[in-house]
This record gives sequence, structure tokens and C-alpha cells, in this order.
Amino acid sequence: MAWTETYALDAAILKKAGAKASAVSVTGPYTLQYAQEVEGFINSATRYDWTAAYGSLNDTIKGFLQDVAACLAAIYVIQYDMSGFTSRIEAEDMINILRDSAMRGLSILRDKKTQDFMIGVTP
Repeated sequence: MAWTETYALDAAILKKAGAKASAVSVTGPYTLQYAQEVEGFINSATRYDWTAAYGSLNDTIKGFLQDVAACLAAIYVIQYDMSGFTSRIEAEDMINILRDSAMRGLSILRDKKTQDFMIGVTP
């Protein structure tokens, strides 16, 4: 059985990477690999298996996970080939913006009280 992305979706990754992302790095095999990597990273960094819990989450929480995962995966897309951007600085600016958003999201996901809230555990 082939593994697929659960919450880092291709369309979200491509949108975050921007219109100038490399045509090669936005193809299915690349984005699938990036999705696998970032979902594993998010699960490990937060010490919670969001992939397993994904089906039971509400749409707002799913959107939040998707945003964090897409930001991280889009960084990989951009760094793979920066030649489509007007300059390397433009590509690096995109990466910095995505990184800031992803790190902010990860810090929220790491909080145990936030995890409990997101999965519906009442105190």
C-alpha cells in the first residue's frame, strides 16, 4: 500500500510556494515526498500523531494543520530550484515568510493544552 499525504495537500503546498516555483519541484512525486517528510516532522516535533487523529478533527483544526504542513513543504519546493524567482533574495524572502508561519504554528501545536483542545479532550 502506497503512503499518501494526510494533511499536507498538493494544492495547498503549491499555493504556498507561489506562482514562480519550479515546474519540476511542484510535480506530484516531489510534493508527495515533501508532504510525507513534513507530516512526520510535525508529528515528531509535537510528540503527537496528528496523522492518526486527523479523521476525528473538525475542519478548522484540519485547516490549521494543513497550513503548517503546507508552509514547511513549500519551503522544500522553493529551495529545490530558485531559478523561477526574480532573484535569489525574492526566493529567500518567500522561504523566510513560510518559515515564520510554520514555526509559529509548530509552537502552538507543541503545547499540550492546545493539543487537548484540538482533539476534544475536556479538562
